[in-house]
Amino acid sequence: MSRSRTTSIPRPTEPPAAADVGRSRLGDFTRPIPIDKRILRRPRWVLFGGAFILVIGATIIAALFILPVQTWMDQDDSIAQRQAELDELQKVNGQLAGEVDRLQTDDGIREAAREEIGFVEAGDRRTTILPLPALPSELPQGWPYNVVTGILAARTAGPAPVDAD
Repeated sequence: MSRSRTTSIPRPTEPPAAADVGRSRLGDFTRPIPIDKRILRRPRWVLFGGAFILVIGATIIAALFILPVQTWMDQDDSIAQRQAELDELQKVNGQLAGEVDRLQTDDGIREAAREEIGFVEAGDRRTTILPLPALPSELPQGWPYNVVTGILAARTAGPAPVDAD
């Protein structure tokens, strides 16, 4: 079967009227479009072209409607998180402002000087006591370490319960 120069839609038997010569073909789908005036000439390319246009249209719809709505919904979570951070920072700023106000008094200055640089007033006696280092709780096996381990275990357990007879 040979292909004619037009689509498989049968041609009208009479020639177009003089008024129809320059008219758009979009209004009349029954008029055949010659092969040389088609955008895509082969049926396979028409399918690929249609699928391509469909993908482009779906992408535009997703970019204009779906993605902005999703971003808008995610912003609610982000705003709540940022608000919690802001509340925490405002609380810390309030505490720091209270400390600044306290340090601007004479008593606050004296206390800060004692803590920071070890200021001693007239009549005070300075003594430095360092905290005790942590004692090792893992001792080797054998005498005399097993006795020390028993003493440490008894001290950490606390006093023995008193029997009420």
